[in-house]
Amino acid sequence: MLDSTVQPHRLERQTLDALLALQHMVDDYPPLHEHRVAGLAMSIGRRLEVGSAQLEALHMAALVHDIGKVDIPLGILNKPGKLTDTEFTLIKTHAKTSYDVLNRISFTLPVADIVYAHHEYLDGSGYPRGLRGDQIMPAARILTVADIVESMSEDRPYRKSLGMSAALKEIQRLRGTRLDPAAVDACLHVCGNAA
Repeated sequence: MLDSTVQPHRLERQTLDALLALQHMVDDYPPLHEHRVAGLAMSIGRRLEVGSAQLEALHMAALVHDIGKVDIPLGILNKPGKLTDTEFTLIKTHAKTSYDVLNRISFTLPVADIVYAHHEYLDGSGYPRGLRGDQIMPAARILTVADIVESMSEDRPYRKSLGMSAALKEIQRLRGTRLDPAAVDACLHVCGNAA
């Protein structure tokens, strides 16, 4: 018989695998992006000596943080060039949609809450709720940093990579105002550019 703490996590991961399979049917890019973000987020979390339960929650959240983008037309998601204000407003709904989807799963860890806050910034300028400072869970702060670095340093459907150097400069620029300083420093270290 399985330990009761292991079984729920296995079932949760299987549910997330099913969601990812569905997401792959719609558009291959988001799951590939999420997988890379999860790897970086885990490296940052380990560097910060995050506990095992928090690491598990971070990993699961990172793997599906953009699941809500299935509700956004591909023509907008993959549009080259600048989005209109209306299009960007629609893109921003994915954090809440992701939360709404994930909140239907009885997670034993705060996966849905981490995903809900992955575009929030320390200074309150993020979305969708304008959270600030300690209102943002530490795991969500890590996910935000990993998401920015991966998004900038890899090719996107709508533009070529801006490069790792540009991504790391950007998180350094936002360190302490929008981004958690410890998460930024850990990311710089694991990406080979210790602060």
